[in-house]
Amino acid sequence: MPVISPPRRTGLLATAVAVALVTTLAGPATAAEAPISHVRVVAELSAADGQRPENITLEPDGSAVVTFAFSRQVARIDRAGQVDVLATLPAPPAGASTPVLASPFLGGIVRTHDGTLYFLYATGTADLTGLWRLRPGGAPERIAALPADSLPNGLALDRHGRLLYATDSVLGTVWRIPVGGGTPVRWATGPALEARGFLGANGVKVHNGAVWVSNLDQGTVLRLPVTHRGTAGPVEVRATGLVNIDDIAFTGSGNTLLAAINADNEVALVRSDGSHRVVLSGADGLRNPTSLAVRGSRVLVAGAAYFITDDPNLLTARIGHRP
Repeated sequence: MPVISPPRRTGLLATAVAVALVTTLAGPATAAEAPISHVRVVAELSAADGQRPENITLEPDGSAVVTFAFSRQVARIDRAGQVDVLATLPAPPAGASTPVLASPFLGGIVRTHDGTLYFLYATGTADLTGLWRLRPGGAPERIAALPADSLPNGLALDRHGRLLYATDSVLGTVWRIPVGGGTPVRWATGPALEARGFLGANGVKVHNGAVWVSNLDQGTVLRLPVTHRGTAGPVEVRATGLVNIDDIAFTGSGNTLLAAINADNEVALVRSDGSHRVVLSGADGLRNPTSLAVRGSRVLVAGAAYFITDDPNLLTARIGHRP
C-alpha cells in the first residue's frame, strides 16, 4: 500500500492495516446492532486533485463546506455532490515545514449564521499560521495569529459567547479566540491534551456548558467545563480506548456522540457513560473518516482516505435513534 499522506503520518499506517484485518474478521456493524441506517455516498472526491476533506461544517440547505487538508482549499459540496472551490489560501515560502505534518495544513472549519466561514491554517511560519475568515463574496483573511510551532486542528463555535475554541495537536492546548479576531488566549493546557508520539488534542465541540475535546494519541474524549468566569474547569475524562480518534459530533441534546476513528476506518457511537461501539466501518463506505456533522437525524461523514488506496468521499447516513 503506497503512502498517500505526509511522511510523518506513516507511523499510523501499520496500525490502520492491523486494525483493518481485525475488523474484517469481526465483521461490520449491522443495521440491527447500530443506530445508523440509510448510508449513501454524497460525493466521490479525487485524491489526485488534493480533495482530502479534513473538517466539515453545514450550510442551511444541507450543503457541506470542507477544508481540503493539504491543497490549501476551502470548498462547498452540495447535496448532489458537486464540488465548488471557495478559496485557496496562500502558500508558505519554500522550505517552510508545518510541525509534524510537514505540508501546509487546513484544519477545522465553522460557519456563523451570516454565512461567514472561520478555519484554521498551519504552515510552520508566523505570517500565515492561525485563524482565518472568509466572508460571503470576500477573500480569505487571517484574523488571529497562532505560533509558528503550533498545529491548530479542530475548531468549535460558542454561539452565545461569540467565541471560538481551537485545539492545538502539537502544543497540547485549547486556544480561545473572539469571533472578531485578536490575540488568542491559552484557555486550557495540560497532560490530558498532549500528544504521545504523534497528535494530541484534535476534535472539539462546545456542548452543554463545556468544551469537549478528543485526543488522538491518548484515545480519549475529554470534557472541560466552562466556569461562570469563562475559564476552563478541571478536565474530565469521559471515554477511553478510542486511539486514532479524530473529530466528534453529538447526536442530540444529551451527551451521546459519534467519533471518527480515522486510521481504523470506523465511526464509533460513544454513550454518555463512556462505553462505545463501532457503528460504521469500511464495509459501509468509510474512507478514513476525519470529521462529522450532525443535523437532526442526518449525519455527514468526511473521509480523507489517508491510509487506504480508495479515493476520498463524503457520505451521509440516518441516525436511527438518540440513546
